[in-house]
Order: sequence, then C-alpha cells, then structure tokens
Amino acid sequence: MLLNLLLLVVAITFLWVGSDKLVASASRIAETIGVSELVIGLTIVAFGTSAPEFAVTLTAALKGYASISVGNIVGSNIFNLGFILGTVAIVRSVHVSRKLVQRDGTLMIVSTLILLLFFRDLVLTFAEGLVLVVLLVLYLSYLFIKKDPPDLEEDAGTAQRATWKDWLLLPASIAVVVLGGQLLVESASDIARGIGISEWVIGVTIVAAGTSAPEMATSLAAVIKGKHGISAGNLVGSNLFNIMGVLGLAGMLRPLTILQSSYYSLMLLTLMVMLAVVFMRTGWRVSRSEGVLLVLLGLSLWTYDFLK
Repeated sequence: MLLNLLLLVVAITFLWVGSDKLVASASRIAETIGVSELVIGLTIVAFGTSAPEFAVTLTAALKGYASISVGNIVGSNIFNLGFILGTVAIVRSVHVSRKLVQRDGTLMIVSTLILLLFFRDLVLTFAEGLVLVVLLVLYLSYLFIKKDPPDLEEDAGTAQRATWKDWLLLPASIAVVVLGGQLLVESASDIARGIGISEWVIGVTIVAAGTSAPEMATSLAAVIKGKHGISAGNLVGSNLFNIMGVLGLAGMLRPLTILQSSYYSLMLLTLMVMLAVVFMRTGWRVSRSEGVLLVLLGLSLWTYDFLK
C-alpha cells in the first residue's frame, strides 16, 4: 500500500511536470513553424494525450473485447467533455475561436453522428472503420495544407521561437504524461483493490479517468498559462482522434460488436458533444457556470453507465 501511494505521488508529478513542458514546447513549435496553437493542440498534443486510449482500445479489439474497445472511447470522450472541459472551465473560463467551433466542433458532432449511424446494427465493420480513418486523414491533411497562421493574441509580445531542445522536449514530455497516466491507473487500481473496491467499479471509474488524465493535466496547464487554443484544441482533437482514428482502426482490425445498452451510451455521448459545442458557441467561451453543468452531466452519464 505504501509503495502504491508513493507511485501515485510520482504519477501525479509526472502528469503535471510533463504537461507543463508539453504546453510550453508545443506553443514555441507552433510559433516557429507558423501555425496556430489551435492546430498544434488539435493534432500533435491531442494525438499524444490520446495514446492511453489508443493502447487500451486496440489491445481490447485484438483480444476480441469489443465492448471494452467501444466503451473505453465512449467513456473517455464523455470524460473529456464533461469532467475535463467542465473542470478546466471552473478553474478559468475557456475561450474558444470561431474556427474551433465552426470547423472542428462541427466535425466532432458529424463524426459522432456517423459513428452512431454505423453502430445502428450494433456492429462496426471493416469498411465503416476505413471510412472513419479516411475522414481523419482528410481532416489532418486539410489542417496542415491550409496551415492556419498564429492568432494575433498568440503574437502579442509573448511568443517565443523553438530551439532544438523543444523538438526533443515535445515527444519526451508526451511520453512523461502518458507514463504518468499509466502509473496513475495501476497504483490507484491496486490501492482500490486493497481497500475492497470491486474490479467493475475500478474499471468504470479509475481506468476511465486514468486514461484521460493526460488530457486533464495538459488542458488545465494550458488554460492556466492562457494557451486557450492548446487547451480546447487538445480536448476536441482527442475526441476526434478517439472516434475516427482509434475506433476506426480498431474496426479495421476486427469488427466491433456491442450490446444495445452500449448503443444507448453512444446516443448519450452524441448529446454531450452537441451540448459542449453549444456552450462553446455562447460567447465563444465555456464559462464557469457552463463548466459546472458539464461536470454534473458527466457525473450523471457516468452513474448511468455504472448502474445499467
């Protein structure tokens, strides 16, 4: 127990130190290559923080545990938009750009609706998974071909250009954040078992939260630093990667069959995504009061999945 408590402290330290360095290096790299922090948040940062979901989902798919594959993504996306976006907004209102809402938020809604359509027969086939992956490739290609320039507020006398150290620091900090998330899941799970909590409760709470810990640490660190593009972009980008990339690839590896109850959870995720985008659109920010509502809704959906 003492060792697990120590590992828990180490995991939290890794998450915070890694996320702080990740935000700083990503911001400087965005300035150097001439793209907005939003694009960096939507792509490199989002892909890095989605690594735990990627590992868990593909491993489960290869082993034939389709419900775990889909459930992990649905749960993580609900956690991203409910608990994480809500908590970050409570700490400090999250300002978003029109581009994030109109382009990326719209795609997040559309991709979730497509996933809902594909699972109407409770199966995600190879062809449907391929469609999702192709959609992600087209989206990423558009982002980098268009190469959005840095926003004016990003250049307001505080922008710094990257050095060679930042190009090493970025992947290293992503690795530290992912390792921190993994340590958090393992140590917290062992502690929970030690005090008599069931495996099921551990799975739907600690594991779901732990795989989303990198998104939480990174988005919170970013908004505290005033890097709203990285903060919001990371969450939206992670959801896009999870749906189109992770589930798409998992479906290509092996058809994913889910239960009817899981489909209902997917419908609830769709509503959560729409509500989050609506909140982003009101005043082009997610306010503290809206953050409270998102956290409460996320808690309600979590309770539903736990009780069903």
